[in-house]
Amino acid sequence: MSNQFFEIKNGNFVASEKNKVNDVNLKIENQGEIVSLLGPSGVGKTTVLRTIAGLQKLSSGEIFLKNKLISSNKTHIEPEKRNIALSFQDNSLFPNYKVIDNINFGKKRLNGNGSTIDADEIIKILHIEPILEKFPHQISAGEAQRVSLARSLVSKPDLLLLDEPFSNIDQSLKDEIQVSVKKLLKRINLTTIIVTHDSYEAFSMADKCGIILNQKLKQYDVPYNVHHEPNSIEIAKFLNKGVFIDVTVVDSECAVHRLNHEVLGEIRGKLSNDFPSGAKVKLLLQPEDLIHDDQSKLKLEVVDRKFRGTNFIYTLKTKNGEHLPVFVHSHHIHQHEKSEKFGIKSPIYIDHLVCF
Repeated sequence: MSNQFFEIKNGNFVASEKNKVNDVNLKIENQGEIVSLLGPSGVGKTTVLRTIAGLQKLSSGEIFLKNKLISSNKTHIEPEKRNIALSFQDNSLFPNYKVIDNINFGKKRLNGNGSTIDADEIIKILHIEPILEKFPHQISAGEAQRVSLARSLVSKPDLLLLDEPFSNIDQSLKDEIQVSVKKLLKRINLTTIIVTHDSYEAFSMADKCGIILNQKLKQYDVPYNVHHEPNSIEIAKFLNKGVFIDVTVVDSECAVHRLNHEVLGEIRGKLSNDFPSGAKVKLLLQPEDLIHDDQSKLKLEVVDRKFRGTNFIYTLKTKNGEHLPVFVHSHHIHQHEKSEKFGIKSPIYIDHLVCF
């Protein structure tokens, strides 16, 4: 038995020798929570969803839903008896049904979990009104993905599983739909697991985020902690949020910890892990950690500059050959060219000193 709304205990999910995830332990304590599983393509995220849905058997371990064992090496509740809805990345619409009929098909499996979902509201949120009378072959991949999502939502499942639900949707609509869908899921208290390779989507949609790398669930925490306090160099590199530099711990006893870098000098903040004074560690330096200051005496050489719309991302080179990324707002008056000197505010203060 499990006291959680949903729980995986020591789960091993295997589709093939390469496509598997081992030793998964994951809890969703309360109904209505949204969980994202983030990882690169082909890492086994979809295999986990298919197994939870009952479309393939769990190799070992246990899966519980609402205190009921639904999967183990001895138990396998059939998919139609789990009251779980899975929206596939490839949408899997019925080709001979119109869009409206595909959506209404979801109503046929209503089991009722206390929530109320208005199909018309979902159709409006997902911008499906103009295509209701069309057949799947007459609509785009992004439209088909939205129809598949609508069909899953109207079925009122106990657990909703979404496999890359927004991957084919135009960027102009994606942000709006993500916000609206999250509000809807929260309002109707629908527990949801979202699989994605997009970190922005994983962090913005979920209450908790799991990182799957190299056939393991490496970290499971609130998105803020996953982003600011990755528990390994492996995760930090996957999230691609910065670079690692060699520093020395100067003082780890005070409220504000101090590190020292050969070129950048003193770096202050709060260490995420315990290290003794004098320890040689690697510090995760993210683009937002360094602050541009033309008046600063700390100058680094510009080796690259990329325009990203609202900001530039500069790459700066230290005298010992390290390349450091820095964000600067695109409205900044002076745009530094390659080989120019670029000022960095000193001493450097970083809220979370992530070191390994």
